[in-house]
Amino acid sequence: DTLGNRPLDERILISMVYSVNTRSSGLATVDVGLMRESTWFLQDALMFVGGGSASTAGGIKVTTLAVLLLAIIAEARGDRDLEAFGKRIPFATVRLSVAVAFIGATVVGLATLAILELENAQALDVILFEVISAFATCGLSTGVTPHLSDGSTYVLTALMFTGRTGNAAGVGPMPVPGPDGRMRRLMTMSSLSTLAAAMDAAGEPSDGLWESPEGWTISETVLDRWLEDAAQ
Repeated sequence: DTLGNRPLDERILISMVYSVNTRSSGLATVDVGLMRESTWFLQDALMFVGGGSASTAGGIKVTTLAVLLLAIIAEARGDRDLEAFGKRIPFATVRLSVAVAFIGATVVGLATLAILELENAQALDVILFEVISAFATCGLSTGVTPHLSDGSTYVLTALMFTGRTGNAAGVGPMPVPGPDGRMRRLMTMSSLSTLAAAMDAAGEPSDGLWESPEGWTISETVLDRWLEDAAQ
């Protein structure tokens, strides 16, 4: 009993709720284990993409998918530059998006393969759903997780940790061009320590970054320069 016997307005409402839940909250209003394989596959895609970059949702993020789609469109049209809303998207951003999507797909694939080897009685669609839900830190389940072996549970636990921190841990060390042309790590370019150093160099007090994060006082010149360097 999922949506088939419910009134049309309830089916529409539940479908809209699940389109959000699979990308963020993970709340279940109907039994996920009773859904069809095609529904699981659609939810797999939504969970893998996840939410926005500024949200607490998991997945590779909507902005990553948007950059990849814009890159495909630009390639199909033969455009040299990648643009969105009149702004040029740097090539380094495209490279990061490709890396995030590839790393995420690789992690999901390897985890799915490992659990399939450990759980001979489970089908691929069920295991894939559990793996992506863990990677996206979504919380949805078909109901098989409590019945998995210890080895599979450890894999899912590692996936949840990787999905929560993996984008930053995997992409942060990537080299990007600095303002002087030298290659530096992304986490260094976009860190608050770099912003604090720029404020000190400009003669502005940087203690407020750490003491009162809810109310920063930064000149537009320093802030714009830091944002521009971090977006290289």
